Amino acid sequence: MKWDSKLYNDSQNFVAEYGKGLLEFVPVKADKILDLGCGTGTLTNQLAKRCNYVLGIDSSDSMIEEAKKSYPHLEFATVDALKISYECEWDIIFSNAVFHWINDHNLLLQKIFRALKPNGKLICEFGAYGNISVIENVFNHAIQKMGMTYTSKFNFPMVSDFESLLTKNGFKIEQIYSYDRPTPLKDGERGLFNWAIQFFQSELAQMSAEQKDIVLSAMSNEIKSKLWNGTCWVADYKRLRVIATK
Repeated sequence: MKWDSKLYNDSQNFVAEYGKGLLEFVPVKADKILDLGCGTGTLTNQLAKRCNYVLGIDSSDSMIEEAKKSYPHLEFATVDALKISYECEWDIIFSNAVFHWINDHNLLLQKIFRALKPNGKLICEFGAYGNISVIENVFNHAIQKMGMTYTSKFNFPMVSDFESLLTKNGFKIEQIYSYDRPTPLKDGERGLFNWAIQFFQSELAQMSAEQKDIVLSAMSNEIKSKLWNGTCWVADYKRLRVIATK
């Protein structure tokens, strides 16, 4: 997926804002923290206040470029999460709203476990089973009417499935749970459009401008009674939070 870092900062900055709640689980004065899937660096900057050294990594060049511009005093690098090769290097691996973009959670946890120091912690939150189900279903209906097919790119696991993977890969689980987090989208009436343009970018890129308008309008009409509160769109987010120790 190609990320629009400017659109992300302008219209999807709620991702980092909600992620700030995860910071309370990060011990103060940790030595080294890896921010896995750092995006534009907002939370990396917050993590820097809690440790001696933080590195932000992301698979998107666009995100890393924006992070470097915004926080030139910090270190960032373009790295695929499934290709990290650290061994016993990090006290904390922190990740917000990233794991649902990664298909192979088993391999991911193997890499993270290897990268952590003994007694190091994984602190993460991402989409749980059922996340954005209303939005995905209505998008699927809209493009089917155009004669197209939709295959979800997201990996939203059930708590029990992810718990099993953590245990299988040697983690001691301190907390694991899912919770509903209805999320207001910015920009009023255009909030759902902006969200879809970013998160369904690969599907919409295959359409003409006219087809995009038809699909986005159909989405809006079908979903309005469920997710429009009279002032803004409220996305049906459901999150999975994990605190686990090596």
